[in-house]
Amino acid sequence: MTERRAIMSGSVFEERIGYARAVVDGDRVHVSGTTGFDYAAMTISEDVVEQARQCLRNIGAALAEAGCTFADVVRVRYLLPEREDFEPCWPVLRECFGEVRPAATMLVCGLADPRMRIEIEVDARLPVRLGETG
Repeated sequence: MTERRAIMSGSVFEERIGYARAVVDGDRVHVSGTTGFDYAAMTISEDVVEQARQCLRNIGAALAEAGCTFADVVRVRYLLPEREDFEPCWPVLRECFGEVRPAATMLVCGLADPRMRIEIEVDARLPVRLGETG
């Protein structure tokens, strides 16, 4: 039977809506769409680039709790209400994914809160540890 484990970030949205920040399912890690909220303070910057940085900090924490890093990401989806906000984020995104080169998609769509200017979702695979087969 495949092991399934939910990872919570402490976001009030997880409790209110009923989802987990990430789910580990066997060797797969699915990180929910993650916005630029600082969940400890429940604040969000107005700047899209800072929101992207915070998204990545939030995602990095979920990946670490799952047992992996950005190097294990195989798929990333970027969701933005305004297409012109995407290019200013590229340098920040490249810091995490430039060497990894996951499959990627960018979609222009509405987000749940008008303060949200970017949402990022990733899928990763847990690394094979020494002594394990995979």
